[in-house]
Amino acid sequence: MSDYRRAPAVSPDNGYRSAPTQPGSRMARRAAAATAPPPPPDDRPPRGHRGAGGGQNKMRVLAWVSIGVTSLMVAGALTGYTVYRDAFGNITQKDVKNDIINPRPADTGALNVLLVGSDTRAGDGNAKYGQKQSREANAGGKRTDTIILMHISPNRDKARLISFPRDSMVQIPKCKNETTKQEMPPRRDMINSAYNSGGIACTISTIETLTDIRVNHFVEVDFSGFKNIVDALGGIEICLKSGVNDKASKLVLPPGKSLLNGEKALGYVRLRHYGDNSDIGRIKRQQIFLSKVVAKATSSELLTDVGKLTDFIAAAAGSVTMDPELANDTEQLIRIATSAKELTAKGVQFTTIPWGPDPQDENRVVWKEPDATELFTSIKTDVDVATPAPSASASAKPKVTVKPEQVRVQVLNGTTTFGKAREVADQLAKQGFNVVGVGNYAAGGGKSLAKSEVHYAKTITAAPDHADTLAGAVVPKPAPAAGKVTATNPQPYTTSVTTAGAPPKGTPVIQLVVGEDFDSIKVTKLPDSVERSTITASEQRNACT
Repeated sequence: MSDYRRAPAVSPDNGYRSAPTQPGSRMARRAAAATAPPPPPDDRPPRGHRGAGGGQNKMRVLAWVSIGVTSLMVAGALTGYTVYRDAFGNITQKDVKNDIINPRPADTGALNVLLVGSDTRAGDGNAKYGQKQSREANAGGKRTDTIILMHISPNRDKARLISFPRDSMVQIPKCKNETTKQEMPPRRDMINSAYNSGGIACTISTIETLTDIRVNHFVEVDFSGFKNIVDALGGIEICLKSGVNDKASKLVLPPGKSLLNGEKALGYVRLRHYGDNSDIGRIKRQQIFLSKVVAKATSSELLTDVGKLTDFIAAAAGSVTMDPELANDTEQLIRIATSAKELTAKGVQFTTIPWGPDPQDENRVVWKEPDATELFTSIKTDVDVATPAPSASASAKPKVTVKPEQVRVQVLNGTTTFGKAREVADQLAKQGFNVVGVGNYAAGGGKSLAKSEVHYAKTITAAPDHADTLAGAVVPKPAPAAGKVTATNPQPYTTSVTTAGAPPKGTPVIQLVVGEDFDSIKVTKLPDSVERSTITASEQRNACT
């Protein structure tokens, strides 16, 4: 029996997830928002080559909501002091647990907060950003102008903010209509339409089903909330390579440095007619702006000024809506705040999902695969929690750290799923492991092996250290065992993935027997497309756009 246990291959459309589109008028959709799921907005996608004529003049991928959450990170660290408690009572709370009707991914110990910026024109300070209908009834509905997943690792020592282009064509799962509470069937649609029809609960379900990442909390903020937070920070300094005089965003600025108040900051992040006039250029400006907000919100200048800090906390608390579990969990807010302060120095990363034009509609985008899935896997497999190192004794053997490229691996399929060994071998090769062979393993009785196993030769001294490195890359992590198993129909493995070089002669071959519980191989090496769409906050201090 060979490892040809595989289903017929399904080739995605040029490596992108695609779906049909549904055109429609933006203001007509707003009028119908309260009673029925609307078609997607007639907005243009964030395409790097698009000129000034495309799209609506609004914030797109990174926006005010992240600023609100960053503010709360810092403010949360001080909720132990009575003087700040009253301000935090102003946080608007919304409980949506009972409205999430799809199975949810497992909680890994990481902290994943969904950040959404609502483009509603309802409420004080928002109507002037829309047309006449914005000032009537329910202001024409609402839509997520921004969708960002903030991931903080279980050790709270690294963070990545992933933005989802709102023009992405995706599979929306079944959801409850936010107004009628009636169940809506699944559909292919633009990602931000989930919020319009099903509210934040449907948006959470959509992100969870697309990424297999558990969303622990959510935060919402609108136009006026963004301005209040920037003003409470005393403004944000930006640097422009050339001047701006843009009527659409109501912004006039000279070249060089400018300190922006809330109103000007809103114009800046909405600015389209600048630079190459592309959405990609605007996304980068927004990322740099947010980087400066992170730095200022966690600066000692703010934290040591009681008056400024009190005003800032009040503005931040009064500008957002969040789930009760986060709003009322002082310890959680403190942990987030501590993470934000520490991570500012190390570098918070901002990433846009790798995307390309939808083959069926150039005004929409689809996610590039397998790159997007690898990014999601890197988040959901970020599960390690640091444990104190055991005290060393004089007789103890020193621990040897073995790199993935030093580990030779034979992958055996212990399940009844066709092609599982090669699938896992491909994942290992992408992460730098030196895969030398694949094959099958007969678990007995024609059944699948329940749990994955890692085996190494008893007679090779270095084998346990190599086995530990391999086991640490498998989710869930198996315990390495001495003694190798018999492979059925072993075959050599070849791949087009470039490795760091062959391990030294005599390096042991470690066996990974894939069981039914296998979830994935940890992703630590991200695709080039992800790296190209990522910036680090700490490197943007003197950036000019």
